Amino acid sequence: MVLSGKHQAARKVFTIVGVTSLPGSFIVNAPFGRFAPQSESLTVNGRLGWVLMELWSPLGFIYAIYHSPLSNKAAKLSMPQMILIGCFLIHYLNRGFISPARAPSRSRMHVFMPLTGLFLNTTNGGLLGSYISSPLAHQYLQPENTFASLQFYIGMFLWAVGFLGNFWADEILTDIRRKGVLRGKEGKISNGTEYYGIPNGFLYRWISFPNYLCEWVEMFGWALAAAPVPRLADVEWLLTPSGIYSMVLTTPPSKFAPTLTPPWIFLLVELCLMIPRAYKGHQWYKQKFGDAFPKERRAVIPYIF
Repeated sequence: MVLSGKHQAARKVFTIVGVTSLPGSFIVNAPFGRFAPQSESLTVNGRLGWVLMELWSPLGFIYAIYHSPLSNKAAKLSMPQMILIGCFLIHYLNRGFISPARAPSRSRMHVFMPLTGLFLNTTNGGLLGSYISSPLAHQYLQPENTFASLQFYIGMFLWAVGFLGNFWADEILTDIRRKGVLRGKEGKISNGTEYYGIPNGFLYRWISFPNYLCEWVEMFGWALAAAPVPRLADVEWLLTPSGIYSMVLTTPPSKFAPTLTPPWIFLLVELCLMIPRAYKGHQWYKQKFGDAFPKERRAVIPYIF
């Protein structure tokens, strides 16, 4: 499939921005949630900010399906394509609307977050919508091939497990905040208007952020079902500074990791943005709760990290 220059450039820029943000995110905290600014200057309501931050991904996704230059307008979307589109929209319906609506409290958010979301999430949604409606995806996701492929079923199983696990983990956090509000904050630590306690049960027995881990499982499953696994040569550049330097400065967009399709780019960027936040959030828990916080608990991968 011949890709447009704009699509190739967006694919490279989005990947590079995500990858190069990894080291800096260990130093600078994203200004929302437990790291929300103490001052209300240049902040917005937490629920509104979250919706504005997440909204652009499904909007970009839907728009690109029907209007991207890559869209295969001559062919009807196949059933596997429709399933994957539905799964993506369900994910963002929960993440962008249901989750903030159910939360009893959310800290104010710096306007930097919705503005960043406008760029990153619109680009991500546009790339994914362009891919899922493209001739490449249409050919790869033909029912006679897809429904006979174990990879598709494994991917869909992982998506479902990750989605349900993410929902369960968020429900435990939401319940802590509900009880904090009902008991007048008694026994809870607050940051702005959002209340925090030590979560327990489910995967919280081993890690501080099972909601992150489950979301990674969910999106890994979606990528596995939606697209071929990238060639090793198209991801090994991530392992060395010289490889990253070469990809950033010397590799033209048309030759940038050709088998690294948008579903896998989304997973990669999500890992780069969320791993530092999980680490910093884990350190925050240990600092705030001290000896009461379980010493055997890790940040986001049981027994390891």
